[in-house]
Amino acid sequence: MRYLPLTTQDRSSMLATIGAAAIDDLFVDIPEEARLTGPIHGLPMHAPEMAVERHMKALASQNLVAGDVPFFMGAGAYRHHVPASVDHLIQRGEFLTAYTPYQPEIAQGTLQMLFEFQTQVARLLGCDVANASMYDGSTACWEAIGMARRITKRATALLSSGLHPHYVGVAKTMARFTGDALVHQAPSLTPETDIAGLIGQIDKNTSCVVVQYPDILGRVDDLSALAQAAQAAGALLIAVVTEPVALGALRSPGEMGADIVVGEGQSLGVGLQFGGPYVGLFGCKQKYVRQMPGRLCGETVDAEGKRGFVLTLSTREQHIRREKATSNICTNSGLCALAFSIHMTLLGEKGLRGLAEVNHAMAVTAAERLEKIAGVKLLNSSFFNEFTLVLPKDARSIVRALADRKILGGVSLGRLYPEEADLANGLVVAVTETATLDDIEAFATNLEELLA
Repeated sequence: MRYLPLTTQDRSSMLATIGAAAIDDLFVDIPEEARLTGPIHGLPMHAPEMAVERHMKALASQNLVAGDVPFFMGAGAYRHHVPASVDHLIQRGEFLTAYTPYQPEIAQGTLQMLFEFQTQVARLLGCDVANASMYDGSTACWEAIGMARRITKRATALLSSGLHPHYVGVAKTMARFTGDALVHQAPSLTPETDIAGLIGQIDKNTSCVVVQYPDILGRVDDLSALAQAAQAAGALLIAVVTEPVALGALRSPGEMGADIVVGEGQSLGVGLQFGGPYVGLFGCKQKYVRQMPGRLCGETVDAEGKRGFVLTLSTREQHIRREKATSNICTNSGLCALAFSIHMTLLGEKGLRGLAEVNHAMAVTAAERLEKIAGVKLLNSSFFNEFTLVLPKDARSIVRALADRKILGGVSLGRLYPEEADLANGLVVAVTETATLDDIEAFATNLEELLA
């Protein structure tokens, strides 16, 4: 089988049709320094398959695997214990090989799973309705901003300083093509978010206010006043949740008045996997449902009166005319959504609350131990399972030194905000149920030695 079936004439004809002189013209948006100009370093040009496998395994062995060492990294991606039954069930052939149900009447199992997923997400986020999942949390965040523009007919979004910088980056990339104005600044190392300052920025041009809960520094805020202020000005409040386990202990954003709640569902059912695939969560108030991206699965009865499931609302470009679609990047992560739903089902409400309690308790234990180290300051006045430490020196060097000692000791703010010198000493630490007391002590002991 040929991997390049097009002839030179075919390619020339296609380029002429789209008005490009050469294939390189298709990559003008990629900075030159990011373009590959030669072979990938370290790989031979030709090698037997077994030799390539051996080489790739040697490269992979250089990774420090999360499950093999004390692990305290988070900042939007969290390590939780995933029951073995989750992996067993998602690998069943009818789920593993299934694709988008374009003929939904013959995909009852997939539709029922998505219907149950929607129910779980809606209850978790505190929303009236949730869709059948999104690509991931960051694109779900952008989709919410676009949805707010359609609803309010305004195009200025206020992004809280506590919103994850990667989510901000995705929003900025997409806003280049829509004309949305994004107002954002980096966070300050303060115990609490400046909610009053955010409220003061809302004006008649504001489409939405986007706030993370808990935020990138692990801070937990009451969003009620912010929701009221945004809505009084004709804007929407969008809440972003990157750690859904937190909602087993905290009031949901929907309960506090958020109009749209989005997030990343990776924590439940989905491993870290070097960054993907993940699963985006998206919920909103009932009155905005027709502007929600993605798809909705609904319950009905068939001609014989038997329970059945259907695609109730499909506003993505694969289902309707593109100019009428609410989005063209609202791919649902079906298999990851299934994993999320199975994990949630296994936990149940009581189990989720119990898991959240264990996470918070372990995080409190770790924070109390780490705060005792000379020169270390605990920033947060409140947190769930993630908090920020302020170190006496640049946290990036400490994280690297800890990794050399086989400890993955958090995410440095200098890595997330390389241009912000004031944040360089910040270290975001996440503690889940997978951490042990020995792990915490090893982290604290080694950090103490490195700071001495």
